[in-house]
Parts: sequence; C-alpha cells; structure tokens
Amino acid sequence: MELKYDFYIHGNKEQVWNALILPEGTKSAFFGSELKSSFVVGEPYEYVGPGAEGEETVHVYGTVLACEPQQKLSLIEHPGPAYYPNHAELESRITFTLETVGNCTKLTLVNDHFTEGHPSFEKAADSWWMILSSIKTYVETGKTLDFGW
Repeated sequence: MELKYDFYIHGNKEQVWNALILPEGTKSAFFGSELKSSFVVGEPYEYVGPGAEGEETVHVYGTVLACEPQQKLSLIEHPGPAYYPNHAELESRITFTLETVGNCTKLTLVNDHFTEGHPSFEKAADSWWMILSSIKTYVETGKTLDFGW
C-alpha cells in the first residue's frame, strides 16, 4: 500500500522546508500540531498538538530515517497512543522530497510501508490532501486553510 502526492508550490525550497519543520508551518498544516524533533537520523520525533488528550496530544510519533535540509525528510510513523492501544505495532514510512522546478518547488510525499491491516490507511489517504493543500497555501500566502472544524 502506497500513497503518493506531487504538489507544485510557488515558493523556494527553503520556504517549503520551513513549512514542513518549523512550528509556524506545521501548526498551519498539521491541524495545530508542532513537529518536535532533533532531526538527527535514528532519533525520535513527535507531532504534538490539541486533541483527545488535551493540548499536548501526541498525534504521530516515530524515528527519523533521513534528514537532508531542503531536500528530504523521511520518518517511520506510528499513530499516537490516544488512537489505538496497539499504536507501537502500527507503522508506515513518510518521505517528503523537495525539487526546484522553474520558480517553484515540487513537494513529493510518499506514505508507504504500512503495517498489514493498518487502520489509519484510509484516514491518511483523506488527510494528506488537506495537509499538502495547507502547506501550499501557507507558503504562497502566509495564511492557513480553515476546514470548518
């Protein structure tokens, strides 16, 4: 099972990268969550924000597989403990890559290597469109999308 998306964003790679890793960008695109990480390969990361367990709900966590600033970020992902009792057994890989295309940046996201029967596959398929659209809007306008929730 694999999810793959290509988005062309009117912004340079530094702007898109910052939207992927800095609090202002991640909060705008990842439903109010902040990416907490050292970005060192092999080290842990977490997306933390408002949710079922309050303001510090861990939505997604895992391990950094690759981090090449303004080029590539790859992560092993587990859903947060609030979502499934067997969260540590549920896993997928998320890889963001950035490429300059003219005056734009091509952001490619691949979400693959899902554990068999991973219950979040369908939710991920629906959510990535919103997240990537939010990143594009944030980079191009400085504003966030309001999905009415």
